Amino acid sequence: MGKTLFDKVWDAHVVDSVKNGPQVLYIDKHLIHEVTSPQAFQELEERNIPVARPDQIIATADHNTPTINQHLPIQDTLSRKQLQQLTQNCQKNKITLYGLGHKYNGIVHVIAPELGITQPGMTMVCGDSHTSTHGAFGTIAFGIGTSQVAQVFASQCLLIQKPKKMRVTVNGKLRKNVLPKDVILYIISKLGTNAGTGYFCEYAGNVFEEMSMEGRMTVCNMSIEMGARGGIIAPDKTTFNYLRGRKFAPKGDDFDKKVTYWKTLRTDADAVFDIEYTFDASDIEPMITYGTNPGMGIKISESIPEINDATFEKSLAYMGFHKGELLLEKEINYVFIGSCTNARIEDFRVAATYVRGKQKAANVTAWLVPGSQQVAQQIAKEGLQEIFETAGFQLRQPGCSACLAMNDDKIPQGEYCVSTSNRNFEGRQGQGAKTILASPLVAAATAIAGKIVTISEEIEEPQFA
Repeated sequence: MGKTLFDKVWDAHVVDSVKNGPQVLYIDKHLIHEVTSPQAFQELEERNIPVARPDQIIATADHNTPTINQHLPIQDTLSRKQLQQLTQNCQKNKITLYGLGHKYNGIVHVIAPELGITQPGMTMVCGDSHTSTHGAFGTIAFGIGTSQVAQVFASQCLLIQKPKKMRVTVNGKLRKNVLPKDVILYIISKLGTNAGTGYFCEYAGNVFEEMSMEGRMTVCNMSIEMGARGGIIAPDKTTFNYLRGRKFAPKGDDFDKKVTYWKTLRTDADAVFDIEYTFDASDIEPMITYGTNPGMGIKISESIPEINDATFEKSLAYMGFHKGELLLEKEINYVFIGSCTNARIEDFRVAATYVRGKQKAANVTAWLVPGSQQVAQQIAKEGLQEIFETAGFQLRQPGCSACLAMNDDKIPQGEYCVSTSNRNFEGRQGQGAKTILASPLVAAATAIAGKIVTISEEIEEPQFA
C-alpha cells in the first residue's frame, strides 16, 4: 500500500515510538511569539534545562503589538511587558528575534513563508493554532500548547499521537470573484467545525493545484476551523518558484537538490485515507458568515438557514440576525483586511484592484493591516498605498491587529465588522463585537458600499508594478 504525503513527512521525523501509543516526533522549526512562550521559558528556567536547538527557533512580536506609532514606547502595560520578556528570553537563549521595528517583523505565519524559513517536508510547530498555514508548502505544521512549547524547547521533539488522515478534493472551474477564502469557508460550511477532529487534512484537486501560494496558505490556515490538526498541500512548481531566491531558502545547487527531494512529496496513487470528501468548484460562490463560528457560512446571495437548535439560535441572537434573513444590503460600519489568513501582498492587490478609482463609504472605518514589514514595503512600492489612501482606507503597520482583541485595534461593542480574519467567535474582535468573515474582495466591496453587496464586475488578475 502506498503512502500519503502526510505519512511520508511524518514517518521521516519519528525518533521513537511508544507501543500502541504516541510517537516522539522531531521538529525542524519552532516558531514563537510573545503570548505563548513566556511560561515555557519560565518552566525551563525553574528546572534548569537549556534550550536544545536555539538555532532552529525563530521569534517575532505580533499578537500584542500596536499597529500605529510603532516607533514609540508601547502604552499598554501588559503588551509592553510581554514584548520585553520575549526580548530578554531570546537574548538569554541566543534565539533569533524579529522584534517590533525589525525589517523582518510581522505575523509569525506570514514572515516564515516569505523569508523562505518554511520549506516542503518539514515539521513545524508554534504556540498558535493557525500554524497550519505552513502546510501549504507540503509541511506538517500545527499549533501546540504552552507545555508542549516547553517540551520542544527542551528536546526539539514532541511526544504526540499520530493523527488520522483526511482528504478534501475540489475539482472544476471556480466562478468569477471566488477567492481561496471563499473555497475554505464553503468547505467548512459543508463539513462543520468538528469534521476534522483527530485528522490531518490533505487538499487535492485542480482548484488547489491552480492556487497561488498565498491562496494555499489561506486554505491551510483555516483547516483548524473545521477541527483538523492541520492542513497540507503537495509541493509543486508553484511552491518551488515561490521559494526560489528567498532569504533563508537553499541557494544554487543546494536548491536544485532540495527540489529533487521535494518532488517526491506527493501522495501515492494507491494510498488510503481514513475519510474523504469531494466538492464541485462550480458550486462555490463568494461566502460570508452569519454566526459565531466559521462553519456558520452561506453564499453571499443566500438567506440564513432555518435551523431549530438552541445553540444556533443563541448565536443568531448574539449577532442580531434572524432565520431566513438575507444579509445583502446589511449596513456595515467596520471593515478589516489583515490577519495571518489574508494579510499577504496578493490579498492587498486584489482589494486594490477593486478599490482603485472608487471612494470608501462615509459610514465605514476601514483598517488595512499588512502581515509583515516586507508586505508593507510592497504595498508602498507597487502603488497600492496611494490607491487605498485616496479611497479613504487607513493603512496601518504590521501585526495581528483586529483579528483578535489582544491589542488596541478592537471593534466597538455592538458593531458589525466584515473581516478577512479566521474566527468570528463571540468577542473575538472586541467585547460585544459582531464579526462577519469574508474574502479580501468582499471586504473591499463592503467598505466601498457601506453595506454587504454582490460584486457584479469580474475582478481580473491584479496587475501592479
